[in-house]
Amino acid sequence: MGVEAGAQAARARALVVLRIRSRALAVALLPAAVAVILLAGAAGGRLVGPGWNAARWILTPVAVLVLLAAGGVALVVVRARPAMSPTIPIAEESAPDLYRMVRDLADRLDVPAPSAIALTPDCDSWLEDRTHRAHGPPPAEEHDDIAGGGRHPHRRHPVAPVLVIGSPFLWWMRVGELRAVLAPVVAGTGPSAHPDIAAARRFVRGLDAAVAVASAPERGPVSRAVLAGVGWVARLLLRSCRVHASEMERGVAAAAAERAQAVDYGLRIVAQEQVGLAYAGWDRLLTRVALPAWRMGRWPSRLDAGVVAALTELSRRDRLAEGFASRLGERPACDLLEEPGVVDEAASLLAARLFHGGPAGPGPDWSPVGWSEYPEEVVDRKWRVDAARLHRVLDSMGVRPAPGSPAPHTGGPTLSRVLDHLTDRAGEMPFATRSPEPPPDDEEDLSGTTPRSATLAARLRAELSREEATATPGPPTAAASTTATSATTPSSAAPPPTSPSATAPPPTSPPPTPAPAALWDDRTLPLSPLQPPRTARELLADHLTAMICCAAMDTAGATPGLDWLDGPTLLHNGERTADLAPKVLTLIEDGDSTPLRAWLAELGIRPEKPVRLG
Repeated sequence: MGVEAGAQAARARALVVLRIRSRALAVALLPAAVAVILLAGAAGGRLVGPGWNAARWILTPVAVLVLLAAGGVALVVVRARPAMSPTIPIAEESAPDLYRMVRDLADRLDVPAPSAIALTPDCDSWLEDRTHRAHGPPPAEEHDDIAGGGRHPHRRHPVAPVLVIGSPFLWWMRVGELRAVLAPVVAGTGPSAHPDIAAARRFVRGLDAAVAVASAPERGPVSRAVLAGVGWVARLLLRSCRVHASEMERGVAAAAAERAQAVDYGLRIVAQEQVGLAYAGWDRLLTRVALPAWRMGRWPSRLDAGVVAALTELSRRDRLAEGFASRLGERPACDLLEEPGVVDEAASLLAARLFHGGPAGPGPDWSPVGWSEYPEEVVDRKWRVDAARLHRVLDSMGVRPAPGSPAPHTGGPTLSRVLDHLTDRAGEMPFATRSPEPPPDDEEDLSGTTPRSATLAARLRAELSREEATATPGPPTAAASTTATSATTPSSAAPPPTSPSATAPPPTSPPPTPAPAALWDDRTLPLSPLQPPRTARELLADHLTAMICCAAMDTAGATPGLDWLDGPTLLHNGERTADLAPKVLTLIEDGDSTPLRAWLAELGIRPEKPVRLG
């Protein structure tokens, strides 16, 4: 470990954590030590008498129980599986240039190189210790040389942690920018190799894993009672060393940042701007573009390439981002991969699993979709399914076309039916229903809407909840997963290619798969939900917008489109339509359909014509 001030502070904090561990061990051994003294005194003819005999009879069983309890706690702490981030492992043969860059960076920083490299579908990078036996065998032999170790699996020196890189960084950043961003991360392997810091981290991770084991549900009463005690002890120790462990990690980070200052310092300032930009583009792409597809049972197979397209579109719209597009002429970091399209597909599937809770592999109800297919396969289908649900709810409410409607007897689903129902007419009876209407159960959400909008929104949410409850998607088989994966081609990607290798045909070999599910708990998926559940008001606005778009496509020649920053969009005469959302909200909140009808007439949309539903 270097002489950085942060490294010395981290080691001092690590020693405090280890002292807490030693004190806990001393407390556990104290009754046994006293019992041994009493027994030895009795054997030597000392410490005799009724009082000493009573102390021996009382303290010896207590010491045995304390030792058994301490042994049980220690066993759980040692054997509990520490949490591991779901990632895409990258073998050295699939990214030799990337491994070479990381190895050279470690040499420049004079620190051990990471033992392996993995990708995560997020805008972050970190080092992760995976030396626990539950995390599988040590790194393969082809990875040993990057860590500077021998080929024997039982090494005396600590194994370097795994370098986890955010996959959006590889596609958006240039090679030099990625090296500058990874410099402080790779520099952290130096302090991580110190025995005291490594031991303190293992202890803290073991306590955290023991707490997770004790909190696991679906256990018998006996196991639950035993593990409750283990959890109490683990939480007590965690509280005791929480502050010191946090300060230790801050010291490690400070030491890594100080050491990395000598490597590409000027470029790192520029690269940090790209980190923030990539994060904004990734978040926008997931929430506006990927999430609607995931809800339809489709997962975009080129999310990382979509980040490049989204940020390029941002550079065209935002004058503050004008300089970012010029970077695209430089070599992208994804060129460091042998098969970037295959890696992008694997990262896209893992992103869908983490952020939406989708199946682990492709299947009949969970298939990939390319960007060129997105408007027809996702946008059009989504709008028609939502419009069909809206009319089903109106049917269940007994809503009929208004007597003065331009086409009250068309017999098909029309936009006029929806507009007439939501339009507030003073002095009229609301509508005849087939069953008593339940009051909306979200008064705060629907307080600013008309009674008809509130009732329809509540019915829509109830209908959607029933559909989600009755949906029973089955996990795809391995054969289906392999077939669907190998059938996906990168020709469906609409964004401009960022490198020659990014447009090459995918190999016949399957894409790298995430870490085995047994190493991370997938019962709590999605781990990071993108958005909270939509409110009833938002559901009604989405369904009404979908019905309007269906009418525009069927009566005015509009087409579905994809906006990289805003998601599904309606194209009329090849141009994106605007100002629809305020008019929809006016109808929902005020019951006034005049602005919306004027907008429809301007675009030539005929609300009285039947539309095709999904």
